[in-house]
Amino acid sequence: MTSARKIEPPFRIAVVGGAQASEAECALALDLGRQLAGLGALVVCGGGGGVMEAVAQGATEAGGLVIGILPGSDPKSANPWIGIPLATGMGEARNALVVQGAEAVISVGGEWGTLSEIALASKIGLSVGILGTPPAEALGLRMLEDPIEAAEWALERAQVFRGS
Repeated sequence: MTSARKIEPPFRIAVVGGAQASEAECALALDLGRQLAGLGALVVCGGGGGVMEAVAQGATEAGGLVIGILPGSDPKSANPWIGIPLATGMGEARNALVVQGAEAVISVGGEWGTLSEIALASKIGLSVGILGTPPAEALGLRMLEDPIEAAEWALERAQVFRGS
């Protein structure tokens, strides 16, 4: 009787970024996908367009495998480079599954959804790396100088929110 050899599974790396991405971000994601596949990693992403499609294309063209964790219920909604589409029907809540299914995360650009994935990954103890422009820079968040300005700004915005 021969002893069974344990096969080590590939490292799972989540790549997060915007569905609406710049040409530069897509170029970075395409090359990143190639590099990850070349190192034998399994790529996990959200399965949509932009950064997700570019990283999937790069990984697939380099012989890698990509899992797309989709927000909707239709696996056919995945971009054409996704090897394993997982339709969740969870909407944006699927972001938690994207990072939970990984062992490290790389962010390429992005906006609010990407920022949520970065936060979730950090909260569960994953390492997160940023490639290109950090998503928070592109979000137009107001930088406040001191507590006085912050308090005045918050009350002004609350008033606008109420419609007063």
